[in-house]
Amino acid sequence: MATFLYKLGRFAFRRRGFVVLIWAALLAVAGVGAATASPPANDSFSIPGTEAQKAFDLLEQRFPGGNADGATARVVFRAPSGEKMTDPANKAVVTKTVADLKASSPQIASVADPYQAQAVSKDGSTAYILTEYKVNALELKDPAKDGLKEAGEKAEKSGLTVQIGGDALQEMPETGSTEIIGIAISAVVLAITFGSLVAAGLPLLTALIGVGIGISSITALATTLGLSSTTSTLAMMIGLAVGIDYALFIVSRYRAELAEGRDREEAAGRAVGTAGSAVVFAGLTVVIALVGLAVVNIPMLTKMGFAAAGTVVIAVLIAISLIPAVLGFAGKRVFGRKARRRLEERLAAGPDASAAEEKPNMGTRWARFVLRRPLMVLLVAVLGLGAAAVPAMSLELGLPDDGSQPVSSQKRQAYDAISDGFGPGYNGPLMVVIDAKGSDDAKGAAEKVRKTITGLDGVAGVSPAAFNKAGDAATLTVISKYKPSSIDTENLVGDIRDKASGFKADTGAEVLVTGQTGMNIDISQKLNDALVPYLVLVVGLAFLLLMVVFRSVLVPLKAALGFLLSVVAALGAVVAVFQWGWLADLLGVEETGPIMSMMPIFMIGVVFGLAMDYEVFLVTRMREAFVHGERPGQAVVTGFRHGARVVAAAAIIMISVFAGFIGSSESMIKMMGFGLAIAVFFDAFVVRMAIVPAVLALLGKSAWWLPRWLDRALPNVDVEGEGLRKQLEPTPAAQQHDSDADAELTRV
Repeated sequence: MATFLYKLGRFAFRRRGFVVLIWAALLAVAGVGAATASPPANDSFSIPGTEAQKAFDLLEQRFPGGNADGATARVVFRAPSGEKMTDPANKAVVTKTVADLKASSPQIASVADPYQAQAVSKDGSTAYILTEYKVNALELKDPAKDGLKEAGEKAEKSGLTVQIGGDALQEMPETGSTEIIGIAISAVVLAITFGSLVAAGLPLLTALIGVGIGISSITALATTLGLSSTTSTLAMMIGLAVGIDYALFIVSRYRAELAEGRDREEAAGRAVGTAGSAVVFAGLTVVIALVGLAVVNIPMLTKMGFAAAGTVVIAVLIAISLIPAVLGFAGKRVFGRKARRRLEERLAAGPDASAAEEKPNMGTRWARFVLRRPLMVLLVAVLGLGAAAVPAMSLELGLPDDGSQPVSSQKRQAYDAISDGFGPGYNGPLMVVIDAKGSDDAKGAAEKVRKTITGLDGVAGVSPAAFNKAGDAATLTVISKYKPSSIDTENLVGDIRDKASGFKADTGAEVLVTGQTGMNIDISQKLNDALVPYLVLVVGLAFLLLMVVFRSVLVPLKAALGFLLSVVAALGAVVAVFQWGWLADLLGVEETGPIMSMMPIFMIGVVFGLAMDYEVFLVTRMREAFVHGERPGQAVVTGFRHGARVVAAAAIIMISVFAGFIGSSESMIKMMGFGLAIAVFFDAFVVRMAIVPAVLALLGKSAWWLPRWLDRALPNVDVEGEGLRKQLEPTPAAQQHDSDADAELTRV
């Protein structure tokens, strides 16, 4: 592996013009393909294997032309103090709004007059128009949304308070400004790390090229592969993250090779042969995590995972080919002026020049501190993460609704108005589907189901059964007494489903619970059930891969356990803030509640990739030093001397990028940004920087133990470049490490 990558690096450096031209052509082709491709389709969200999805499928078969999964909007009216919505003037305004909505868009499926649909509160203060569309929220066109807004604005001019809730006005979160802020922070951190604008610009440039090719390719192939407009979301986030990291690792190693006095082509080859090997295997672990999302069996997540994995592969290929090519154009400008001058003076002094008086860098000092007190550092780190993980024991998963929106938002105000006027359950009615094809008395079966559900605890009301034309299927609308996202509503759904087997036995009718609330409950349960299998698959495959990389059993085991500890601690922090309300005011969290059901799996996929990047780059350098003859403790110091600053810079960049999303007004985006930022902090600075050296110090040589039979069975990929080293430096003199150069590299 190392020898092949060494040759590739030298080739890319020599033929840099050709390599850059190839990547530029790929970017151009992908860009043209994206520009000329048909607009990507929107996802018809489906959750195979769930009862809610089975009910939706049944509705499509038995109620042709219906809109079971269509978008909905509730136009909520509140009368001024002293008036009622039943007053003639107010009633005329609402009736006019109903007519305006019906004429606003051909995508409208139905508009319910509140005076006929009993959608006026008992005290007469509130009424709402339920508007249903033929397509889901993502397929709703702008004219339909504009018509909805205009109807509400006209009604409000009459003096009524009007708010619009529901998912019809759902928009994809705007994240462009936060991405720009993240890139700007990345540039500052890279400039400080390298002390050179050229060196700082290379990782950003190549990462953007990789993301550009990846996202453009996804767009170009969207129609052919059935990809949706949301598929590229994860690809952009993870592609930018790993693109910067991988380029950062190779540029850093290239600077180290130059500092040891090697010519530029040789330095590029060795950088790709050593750090490039780590990049390849780090990339493989990320791909495993992303492709592993398929085990959840949610088509949208699977597509997102595969698309993001493709972007990671592009980032790896760019790192081992385009980076050495661009370094060829940069020359020694990868160092700042002062650093170049110091380096030239030291190299001119010859290999025997001493830098004994040079102050060790922070990574060296920290590694030596941990080696002196490994048990204390390990206990403090583990107990700290353990304390942070405690809230995770009360984790409750759910999907956000309008009740989790900021209080100032129109959706939240509409939600609160319906809750106050009618009851919280009206914001998320349950739909019960009755398949009466096997029943001798369909209407009798439906009535029995309705009466039974009406008598359940937590039910505020049940509508009469609405049958299809064939009379073999019916729907009931069930109103809960509780909020749609509450545990009480989830328990009510469970109670209804528990009665289903009895209905089947007594009447021959099959009873299914669906609707948006039922679908949300099933999604949360499906994701919760998939969490452990996903962790086992991802961590298990990564363990085997890392065992090949490090030729050790204990080092991969430590890496996997450390990752699990950091993820559980991060989930604990998320629960403490977003479910318990700790520091909620400081972070702008207006509404606490269940944690978004996609959060744990999404966080595991993203953070696992970054964590393994840091693990592979940091520990590979230690393994390399150990294989080349250093004592276990000294190898840890060497790894930190060369890798700590780079890993810290990469982690700070990712934390800054993710933390930028905490300022979003969308609770889902805010939660995701906080969770990813705190998870990267825990993993990079507590697990990789503290637990890893402490465990290696305690294990000593045992850390690199591998049974002989297993050593023979595992393929030797030579990630640390031992075979390459023997090939290039056969003499002991050539193999000698220049500690002075290491110290100088630390300074530059």
